[in-house]
Amino acid sequence: MRSSNPVFSSLTDTQRSHGQNSYAGYDQFGGQYQTQYNAPQQTERPMTVDDVITKTGITLAIIVVFAVLTFGVSLVNPGMAMILTIIGAIGGFITVLVATFGKKYGSAPVTITYAAFEGLFVGGISLLFSGFLQGYDGAGALIGQAVLGTIGVFFGMLFVYKTGAIKVTPKFNRIMTGMIFGVLVLVLGNLVMSLFGFGSPLRDGGILAIVFSLFCIGLAAFSFLTDFDAADKMVREGVPARMAWGVALGLAVTLVWLYTEILRLLSYFTNR
Repeated sequence: MRSSNPVFSSLTDTQRSHGQNSYAGYDQFGGQYQTQYNAPQQTERPMTVDDVITKTGITLAIIVVFAVLTFGVSLVNPGMAMILTIIGAIGGFITVLVATFGKKYGSAPVTITYAAFEGLFVGGISLLFSGFLQGYDGAGALIGQAVLGTIGVFFGMLFVYKTGAIKVTPKFNRIMTGMIFGVLVLVLGNLVMSLFGFGSPLRDGGILAIVFSLFCIGLAAFSFLTDFDAADKMVREGVPARMAWGVALGLAVTLVWLYTEILRLLSYFTNR
């Protein structure tokens, strides 16, 4: 079952191919035959839930450390906030592309590199959206609310998944993939409009922008269900332990997206 998260889609592709081996021989008439069989030739132990928790914890810790460093640098030199945010966004995006299309999703260095870039992005975007650099008194509280909201949604959706309140089916994943692709197209279109001076209706803080952010928050929340389902299947099917780094990367992508959207939404109400 494919996940709507591109990183998890790559992981599940590997999951399906993992352990597929082929044996070529000759039958009694001298004709060549080939048989495929499921015979995992693992040289490492299978992935466990503890592996996923540990690797995800390490990934999130790195994001937090680099976010704090970005805070410190930007407070000394406010002009660096935007620069570090852009570097983090571009670097993180490229790293995800490498992980997804370069089949590096089980690589610890790739996941750690992504976490470092996203730390720069998260730290910078937090400063910019919260008004911290402009001296807004409630900036710290705004960031804290976004963090708590992200944590709450994460564990809330984990509870929903564990209780089976919402079933993750192939149709569900297809719908999620379609909606995420649609959001991506809208965001890119909105960016192009803003670059050519036509405004930014999806991100200007108006009613449409608020509705769009709420939709993105909901979409990110439901994305956790496909992430949990993919990770759960990988654990049960015994993929190599190193794949936990790929799971951590996929979860981090969704968490950063959710945090950014919640923070953006809160900033709209602050600026009204």
